[in-house]
Amino acid sequence: MKKTKIILGLSLLAVTGLTLVAADHIDAPSVTGNASDITDYYAFQGQDTNNLVFAVNTQGLLSPNATGAASFNENVMIEVNIDNTGDNVEDLVIQAVRKGDKMYFFGPYAPSVKGKSSTISTTQASGSVEISKYGQSAIISNENGMKFFAGPRDDPFFFDLGQYQAILGGTATGFKAVGTDTFAGTNVLSVVIEVPKSKLGSATTLNTWVETKKKQ
Repeated sequence: MKKTKIILGLSLLAVTGLTLVAADHIDAPSVTGNASDITDYYAFQGQDTNNLVFAVNTQGLLSPNATGAASFNENVMIEVNIDNTGDNVEDLVIQAVRKGDKMYFFGPYAPSVKGKSSTISTTQASGSVEISKYGQSAIISNENGMKFFAGPRDDPFFFDLGQYQAILGGTATGFKAVGTDTFAGTNVLSVVIEVPKSKLGSATTLNTWVETKKKQ
């Protein structure tokens, strides 16, 4: 189990160009490089302003040669947690689990178990999508007013690790206007869910974070 990426204050009201992101490409040894390793979490308003998009990236630093063989683990669940009451406890969850060549989604729904443990309510199934293959066109499904994607993507996070280390070492005082993207040419496995705001409650702000949990 891994819990990470807290993002606060995502407005449900009409906003323009709002993107919130948390990133962590070097993680604990038990999850680094496997299906439990979350690299980035993005939450932003969709092109349809009535929707919110949640994007979870895992298994960072995949080279092009390694990307084709990378896969989601059937024993690892990706869970987006949503707090719409301001108490930092999940009121809703959206869960994604791979089975065969598809990713299956559940929620958003109020979980019966909260915190470090989770269960899946199969009655809350919201859709599924065929997992896209590396080098082929992205497959997107539309079900129950929601959109789903699962598969490899170019790592969208930009970070100049060399300049960051220079700042820490005292040989530089700040980042360059145009830095060097340390993650250029590497890939991640992504799960993307677009959800109508109406499914997330009536609160004007949300707290949201993501977890990966291994089947016990």
